[in-house]
Amino acid sequence: MNTDSYKALSNYIDLLLDAICVVDKFGRFEFVSAGAERIFGYTPAEMLGRLMIELVHPDDRERTLKTAAEINAGTVKVDFENRYIRKDGKIVHLLWSARWSATDKRRVAVARDISRSKKIEARQAALYAISEAAFACDDLAALYQCIQHIIADLIPMWRFAIVLPGSDNAALTFAHNAALSPTADDNDSCDVLALCAEVINRAETILLNVDNQADVPVKLRPLVVGKAINWLGVPLKSHSAVIGALMVQNDAGAASYSFSEVELLEFVSVQVAVAIERKQMLQRLRRNALYDQLTELPNRELFHDRLKSALARAEREQGQFALLYLDLDKFKQVNDQHGHHVGDELLQHTAKRILTGIRQSDTVARFGGDEFVILLEQVDGAASALLLAEKVRLALDKPFALAGQLLQIAPSIGVALYPQHGIDVKALLLLADGAMYRAKKRGGNRVLLNQSAPQQSTG
Repeated sequence: MNTDSYKALSNYIDLLLDAICVVDKFGRFEFVSAGAERIFGYTPAEMLGRLMIELVHPDDRERTLKTAAEINAGTVKVDFENRYIRKDGKIVHLLWSARWSATDKRRVAVARDISRSKKIEARQAALYAISEAAFACDDLAALYQCIQHIIADLIPMWRFAIVLPGSDNAALTFAHNAALSPTADDNDSCDVLALCAEVINRAETILLNVDNQADVPVKLRPLVVGKAINWLGVPLKSHSAVIGALMVQNDAGAASYSFSEVELLEFVSVQVAVAIERKQMLQRLRRNALYDQLTELPNRELFHDRLKSALARAEREQGQFALLYLDLDKFKQVNDQHGHHVGDELLQHTAKRILTGIRQSDTVARFGGDEFVILLEQVDGAASALLLAEKVRLALDKPFALAGQLLQIAPSIGVALYPQHGIDVKALLLLADGAMYRAKKRGGNRVLLNQSAPQQSTG
């Protein structure tokens, strides 16, 4: 195909929005239509003689070379997609149709810019992925990790964070903070929290880079002026309020976040906020269903679940465990004399003291009123169970500083062992409960083993 033929052809094909490219057997551009400049950012003159593969996105080069070899061997391709790097550094998604001309020994291809449709697809895919993650992830930590991966596929970044108010709804804290590059510096955490606070307060996006520092609000200038920064923060807006901020940061030497990238992050951030709120609500509901609201200890349902697990583990490993049933001897007098608000506070302090007296592997639950049940896993026998029970009794026997005075209570604790006293969960609880009532009848403030061994008691 001679040069004059190219010129005649170009009179017509220059009107096309697509780009027509002719590449020799070595992969060098011999001809490109005027539409190429709209797609690649280079003029046809700048592209002629260059290797096609030099403009291809590095991650797509191997696949592109393989496809080019197939086309050179005679295969016609009509739906090949890859990414090119434009002259301005932006990524463009292309859909190619190409075939080999055996007569001219050249590859002729038509490229269509599908970046816009790819962006729409990416948005929809991200929304679906975030929504799916909100249901599939077991907890908030897993959800944050999923969100990080989803957004990392959309926007370049070497650091990603989600900032939310703490439990007191005042101080901001990192709900998730990840460095995705070995060059990421985490020494500016305080600055990031301050920037995110401004995003939340203003309820609007803040984009910071080396070129726009003069436009930064006065209160933020000490945090960014003179620093190499490439930072983007967007508010997490739910249906009712701004619940936090989502932040991405890239290497200062990389291209600043574009308008389309900012728009994309703002778009998906709405779904992120909804997903976080949904997961927070589900966790609150789950916690309310499984934990006592006053003491924040496991309730009956969760305790029974852990007891069944302990039973299965003990059967499998031929091990032992103990149940402690605990009742406060003088709790009613505290309620009657000082009011229920002091009684509630006493129960909260009681729960904390019990926790200090047991091992991390053990479980304490509130069954209601002033009754607590403790699961001691992997005990060596009655002696070790009684020793741990006595430790709890001594912790509760000390006065509580409440209502401006020292209040004295005392626990009665009944103990039952598996498998010595039975292999049925319900029976074990009844045996421990019975031992507790006998301890109370003997004056309280004592630990009593199940009646099969009544001689073993302390206190």
